[in-house]
This record gives sequence, C-alpha cells and structure tokens, in this order.
Amino acid sequence: MAAFGLLGGPVEARAAQTSEITSYRGMCDASAAVAIGADVFAVGNDEDNTLRLYRAKDGGIPFQSSDLSNFLKVDPKSPESDLEGAAWLGNQIFWITSHGRNRDGKFRESRHRFFATSVATNDNLRLVPIGRPYTRLLADLAQDPRLKPYRLAAASKLPPKHRDALNIEGLCAMPDGHLLIGFRNPIPLGRGLVVPLLNPTEMITGVPAKLGDPMLLNLGGQGVRDIGFWQGRYMIVAGSPDAEGVSHLYSWKGPGFEPERMQGIDLHDFNPEALVVYPSHPNSFQVLSDDGTRQIQGQECKHLTDPMQRIFRGMWITPMPLPEP
Repeated sequence: MAAFGLLGGPVEARAAQTSEITSYRGMCDASAAVAIGADVFAVGNDEDNTLRLYRAKDGGIPFQSSDLSNFLKVDPKSPESDLEGAAWLGNQIFWITSHGRNRDGKFRESRHRFFATSVATNDNLRLVPIGRPYTRLLADLAQDPRLKPYRLAAASKLPPKHRDALNIEGLCAMPDGHLLIGFRNPIPLGRGLVVPLLNPTEMITGVPAKLGDPMLLNLGGQGVRDIGFWQGRYMIVAGSPDAEGVSHLYSWKGPGFEPERMQGIDLHDFNPEALVVYPSHPNSFQVLSDDGTRQIQGQECKHLTDPMQRIFRGMWITPMPLPEP
C-alpha cells in the first residue's frame, strides 16, 4: 500500500484564474465528461443513461444525444446507472458508474457498469458503444488483498454519502496507458483513495479487472470527485463525501509527490464534479458543475419537468505560470 502526504496539510500551489460561467441546458447533474475535438464535450449525468454532446464555448442545448440504456442492460425497474467518470484512452472513451448504493442504501444492479464508447464522424458526430459493459468491478476491488484494509465490501453496503460508504466518481488516463479510479468515498485515514486499473480494454471483452497498487492522497480530508491529466500533471477535483462544504482543486505530479491545492479559485457557488481537458486549449481546462440541487425558479433543478429549464454550468480554469526559479 502506498500512502503519500500522510503528515501535515496539503501543499499550496500556484494561483489560477477563472472564467465567466457558461450555462448548458437539457440536464442538471453533470457528473462525467470528456472533450471531443477542439470545442465539444460529451457529458453523462447521474439521473439518466444518456450521453449528450455540447459545444463548449456556445452553451445552450445539446446537439446530439445517445441513450445507452439498452446497451448497458439496466434493470427497467431501477434503470439509473449513476454515471460518474469518463476518460479517453487511445481511441476509446471509458465510462464508470458509482458502484455504490442509492441514496436510501438500497442495492441497484444498474449502478455497476464499466464500459467504453468510440466517436463516429462518418455522417454526424456521435458516440457509439463498443464491447460489452463490465459488471464485476466491485467484486474485483473488494477481493484484492491490497485493498482489504479499506473494507470496500462493507463500505459498498452503506448509503453513498455516509462517511464510510463506497462511491466512485473519478476516472483518468495515466501516461503509462492505464486508467486511474478515484473514490469520493471512503476516505481512509482522511486521504483520497485512487487505484490504477491496468487492463480496461480487456475488461470490455469480459476479462476480470487487474488492479495496481492503491494510493492515498492528502486532499485536505476530502475525496476525489474527478481527475484529469493536463500539462504533465493530474488535476484533481476534491470534495466531501456528503456534499457539504466547498470543493477544491489540486495539482498532483503523480506517485511520490504531494498534491498541491490551487489558489484563487472560488467554488462556493459551484459544485464541480467533471473536469474536461481539451488538447486544443493548452493553457486552461474546464470544470462542470453538478447542479441537480441548485434552486431554479423555486425548485431544485433536477425536479423541473421541462428539460429546457434544467441547467448545468461550466467554468474555465487558467493556472498562472510558475515563477522563474
């Protein structure tokens, strides 16, 4: 077991600037996203099984959507898969669900999915599922001897916002060709848990997951809400397991280094849950807000009946250059 930053508080990092907010319509709970080309992102949410494509700078409504319920073979009585993380790896986009219980602590088979899509461009831009969904990741995690100290099997039986529950929210490609899974919960020893996933391409053919050594990151007592790899570093959105308090952004060089909390970013009125890295934007990246509980016209966004009244927001983060040594 590797544990980094177990003593002291998180290291302070370089400052950053934020852009004005862009609003996107058609859903509220932006929870997993990736860039598609120079100015388009694909986003999933934790209220349905539809992937939507938006133009990042324009805002507004999605120009393409794909309902993956049939592909995911979800339970028609409880169809919500609870999409939480996404990452490019090679020419495939991998998606992961929470693998946790519903808010009432009830087991829902539909929430146990790991799958992949490709991007089709022959007629119009759209996402196409490939392989088949993998449904046994929780068992793979719980049975791994290196993860036994974290009691993931017991954690998976608790409501996801319970302090000791299980809730996956982050997914990121690593430079070595693997994926990194980030846990919002549990937070062992007050540290964010991340676990390398070594064979994602094999998993969508039915091969069991192969895991790397787990790592514990000092994120100021918070867990991982998303991870993105940007300019040679991991950018981490950190937040509490119970949705209370303010989230923070961290920069992490990788194993052996302390995460560094980024300064100058006010997220008091923002609920960041998805981080989007665009290859065509080398100086900035985007974070999307899960606005399901945000009040709109006196109601929580996710309870509005008109989809065009449902809104989530995006913000660009531009880290300032480091000073010359």
